[in-house]
Amino acid sequence: MWVLERPGYMLLLLLVPFLVYLRHFRSNRGGRIAFPFTFYGGEGFRAPVTGRSLLLRVSTLVFWSAVVLLIVALSGPTRTVRERIFLTRGLDIMVVLDVSPTMAARDVQPVNRLEAARAVVRRFVEQRENDHIGLVGFSLEAALRVPPTLNHDLLLDSLDRLYLMEMGDGTAIGMALALASLHLQGTEGGDKIIILLTDGVNNAGEISPEAAAEVAGSLGIRIYAIGVGSEGEAEIEFVNPEDGRTYRGTVREGYDPDALRRIAELTGGRFFSAAGGGTLEAVFNAINTAETAERRVRVQVHRRPRHQLVLMIALALLLFDVILRRLLVGVAP
Repeated sequence: MWVLERPGYMLLLLLVPFLVYLRHFRSNRGGRIAFPFTFYGGEGFRAPVTGRSLLLRVSTLVFWSAVVLLIVALSGPTRTVRERIFLTRGLDIMVVLDVSPTMAARDVQPVNRLEAARAVVRRFVEQRENDHIGLVGFSLEAALRVPPTLNHDLLLDSLDRLYLMEMGDGTAIGMALALASLHLQGTEGGDKIIILLTDGVNNAGEISPEAAAEVAGSLGIRIYAIGVGSEGEAEIEFVNPEDGRTYRGTVREGYDPDALRRIAELTGGRFFSAAGGGTLEAVFNAINTAETAERRVRVQVHRRPRHQLVLMIALALLLFDVILRRLLVGVAP
């Protein structure tokens, strides 16, 4: 936001048109304006525009622009930046997102399951500015993409770069939960939660989902388990960015609601079923409402004067005007 420390000086701008008139348009300053002369027959005469006269016009424009900027500099242009400083720490959250091939099923709008999940996670993160949020992606294997952080731009960038089959073809739910719990264990925040989004059953990894949930529960971590996708068959089509191959198929099996409910109950969390994009949005709204922390915020205003920059530009224009008039044109300012 821009403000003027001494706005009264801006009234001097009202004098500029009058000064321009006095200097360039008064009748007693003959020769400053080229008047057309009309001869009989309708033909007119106007003094030709030479290179010298063109430079004079440019010089005049530069000079008065510098005058305007000098007045602006006198008014004290200042940029104010408001910074919100959180005096209390928010929640520590790990988003655990399935990127197995079945997440390409097109039964969840607008594109497929993964894109719907990506969109609602993004909106959720944008509403949790005081929370440390991390990201784990998984399929055949699990990988930490971002540890819990307040740098949500970094988190969202990593979220956008997740792609299907990035970590193989499989569903290692237990490994993903264990990895998320490991990175929540050492955080300093109060409440810790894991948001699991998957459309399949655990079929990979050395750790079972129940064992991982028990560990999470012992660490005071709540798990919100979200089953994504509708019942029945769903078409799959996606392009693997690594090799450019197009994969097509049909999903005939989905997640196990009883298993996901068991995972959530072991940690004091909740299980949700999201068959569509609207349902998925409602699920995240419910989590956003349920998981809140007291926030104390101080607003600090930083004032950054910019009059010196404006003054330097004005002086540079004046110097340019002098060069044009004295060196190129050969007249006094």
